[in-house]
Amino acid sequence: MRILVTGAAGFVGGHVVRSLLGSGHEVGALLRLTSRADRLAGLEGPLSYIRSGLDDDAVLRAEIARWEPDACIHLAWYAEPGKYLAATENLSCLSDSLRLLEAVAAAGCRHVVMAGTCAEYDADRGYLREDGPLKPGTLYASTKLALCHTAAARAAQLGVGLSWARLFYLYGPQEDPRRLVPSVITSLLREIPFDASAGSQVRDYLHVADVAAALCALAQGGAGGVFNVCSGEPVSVRHLLSTLGAIMGRNELIRFGALPARGWDPAFICGDNGRLRQATGWLPRHRFEEGLAETVAWWKAQPPGERAA
Repeated sequence: MRILVTGAAGFVGGHVVRSLLGSGHEVGALLRLTSRADRLAGLEGPLSYIRSGLDDDAVLRAEIARWEPDACIHLAWYAEPGKYLAATENLSCLSDSLRLLEAVAAAGCRHVVMAGTCAEYDADRGYLREDGPLKPGTLYASTKLALCHTAAARAAQLGVGLSWARLFYLYGPQEDPRRLVPSVITSLLREIPFDASAGSQVRDYLHVADVAAALCALAQGGAGGVFNVCSGEPVSVRHLLSTLGAIMGRNELIRFGALPARGWDPAFICGDNGRLRQATGWLPRHRFEEGLAETVAWWKAQPPGERAA
């Protein structure tokens, strides 16, 4: 298949491109004119770079029409750590995503996979299922949910299949160093204490390579509807940090309780991935501890100057 990937230079996008190439697909990596492609360096296979902003309708349509994708995995979205939840850029991402849908449909694309978020759900309801109640609490989650509904209706009009993949908590190599897992690892590598809350919050963590494999399975199989992309295994933040500390032999540097709990932070977020497994046959391949050890090893292999945000 010829599969277009937006946000291909990002954390998830780089792993999606790698997974698709490994499965023998031809990949078109859609990148902004100013985007660096460091995460794609060294990849081998039929990979084309397509340079266009999602907001440049004429160029976007022309480039996508020239490439003629069979399917599209749409990951491009504003994701600046510490800023993205309330950023007005979310509104532009919403309109850009609908513009992309029109462009790929016009080029003959048969199926589109779009990335949503577990933050679309009402997190007070325990294990989260696709048919459960929705309650987005941020502009980021609200615009994602708006895209979910609007894109589904428009895709049906255009005769294009749509998978809406709600991603939960990710970790793995090549993550932005400002996010939780890499920030802990890089602090411990430099033997700097890491201040944390008590860590009672429970989350659903999934290795980014397993996330990528799920997105690719949806694109290849053409399954339509909403799917949770998650492990289905509840893990406390304290267990996550303690596991990293144990792997690195630096548990004493993690200062639990040094930070107060955030009042808005949900106590429990864990998903049910049964619908995804049934539709695609996908299963996670990375055990939690092994995935964290692999991630630590990747960061240890990076030059010290690249370990800071």
